[in-house]
Amino acid sequence: MKTVILCGGEGTRLRELTESIPKPFVEIGGKPILWHIMKIYSHYGFNEFILCLGYKGNLIEEYFRKNKEKEWDIVFADTGLKTNTGGRIKKIENYIKDELFFATYGDGLADINLKALLQFHKKKNKMATITCVNPVSQFGVIEIDSDDLITKFSEKPPLTQWINGGFFIFNKGIFDFIREEDVLEKKPFEILAARGEVAAYKLKGFWDCMDTFKDMQLLNRLWEQNEAPWKIW
Repeated sequence: MKTVILCGGEGTRLRELTESIPKPFVEIGGKPILWHIMKIYSHYGFNEFILCLGYKGNLIEEYFRKNKEKEWDIVFADTGLKTNTGGRIKKIENYIKDELFFATYGDGLADINLKALLQFHKKKNKMATITCVNPVSQFGVIEIDSDDLITKFSEKPPLTQWINGGFFIFNKGIFDFIREEDVLEKKPFEILAARGEVAAYKLKGFWDCMDTFKDMQLLNRLWEQNEAPWKIW
């Protein structure tokens, strides 16, 4: 079963780091975050990867041709510099021969059980499964009573809403719902959701997306302190 990883974005919110390297190449503990993501999949026996390259994709290809794990089988697919997420998925359609495939972003880490995710997807029997997470709020929260008195302070609690955490499973039929100009998270997902074809796998454990310099510092700190929840290998 193949794993498609979206690696083509420019990472504009990490511009100080991504002027010279692609975002999935930013290091956590001396290894690209992309390597960490691939290690999660490899731990569960999923070693066939399709990397959807774009911005400075040559650096990713050069690195993994020299440094890949021996059991990894990697396809380096140039999906264009400015291509949207849906378009990147659409461009690798010919590489997908199995009925199901994994997909995820090249900047998110989690302590996810991929075998359980796969079992969940098969049980739900929908076109797509999205791993949904409750990230920690960026801000502290104040509770106010009916007399406009503050009753409680909560320092950066988990959000009550669920958000898209990546770590998808798709049926091959999803390609029929994607055009090359599409943003995956907009029209394709909206159409499928309206048809009742998207299942939500609720992840209660660790999840973090490296969107900012602060996120990168947090992930590195967890790794250096041997407290990285995603290190399951």
